[in-house]
Amino acid sequence: MSYRIPSPPPSLEELAKRQQNVITASQLRARGVPARVVTGHCRRGGPWQRLLPRVYLLQSGEPTPEQRMWAALLYAAQNGREEGRREGAVITGTAALALYGFAAVPRLPAVTGVDVLVPRQRRLKDAGEVRIRRTERELVASSVHGLACAPVARAVADALREWTAEGAALPVRAVLREAVERPDIRCTVRELVAELTESGLAADLRVRAALDELLAAERDAVLERLGALLDEWLLPVPLTGPELRMRGGTYIAVPDLYWPTVGVAVEVDSELRCVSEGEAAWVRGGQHRMEYLGVRLVHVGGVRLAAEPEAVGAELREAFRLGGTDVVELLVTER
Repeated sequence: MSYRIPSPPPSLEELAKRQQNVITASQLRARGVPARVVTGHCRRGGPWQRLLPRVYLLQSGEPTPEQRMWAALLYAAQNGREEGRREGAVITGTAALALYGFAAVPRLPAVTGVDVLVPRQRRLKDAGEVRIRRTERELVASSVHGLACAPVARAVADALREWTAEGAALPVRAVLREAVERPDIRCTVRELVAELTESGLAADLRVRAALDELLAAERDAVLERLGALLDEWLLPVPLTGPELRMRGGTYIAVPDLYWPTVGVAVEVDSELRCVSEGEAAWVRGGQHRMEYLGVRLVHVGGVRLAAEPEAVGAELREAFRLGGTDVVELLVTER
């Protein structure tokens, strides 16, 4: 049996360096600094200053933007936590996007308020420029310059909610586009859709319009890759987005791709066509109707297409070879 010898907690100097000279009262107390010394050091003209309740800056002068972020985070997460652990709070909203380096939001020095997410059961009040935001979901943190920030999708949703509440102009398109296009962030359209739907922001017309643009661009990119794959596998060119109806005019569906001669349809990332559950139900209904009428349906996901193009190509060729089963005669209208 092996034993791990616990490492000693960092010294005050080490912790101050790690947290950019921002320290909580509990951290000072744990390192033997009496309360009277803290009070004395924070008097007018003293070497320290109080930034927030039980949060101190071990220097005089104006705090830097990063020190303000540290103070907000430590204020929300302290409660006696040792060694600066911050799992009880994450920075979100505009402040988080500024830390991520979003060009569509003000730079960090211009951020005047800091939204911090904490578990709903925490008893904590707003203080100074810190606004406490509670959540029932488990906190997930990404380290940005050593600070715990909400994942990009959640930070975007909270920033949009913040701007809406303040009546500010919403750079919705720019923020959403930057979130999914920056390679260093790795936020997917699916994550944004899920977060904005969860927060209720997807119902906002401006947000919905920007989401629709992102979804369409994502699907177009997948369809373009799929078209190249069909060429590689020497499959005939299918119809793109045709409208299928019964002879009597009853609407059936609009598949992404369709080979009418063999009764085979392809649906690409169906969830990227849907923001609301009503839209998802509408798409699923069309898929069920196609299968009921004998059309062979092949589902292709963009992630799998990128990772396993050979497998997807073989699946499509096999589906084309087999064709549909007793397909009901359908009217096909190219759009």
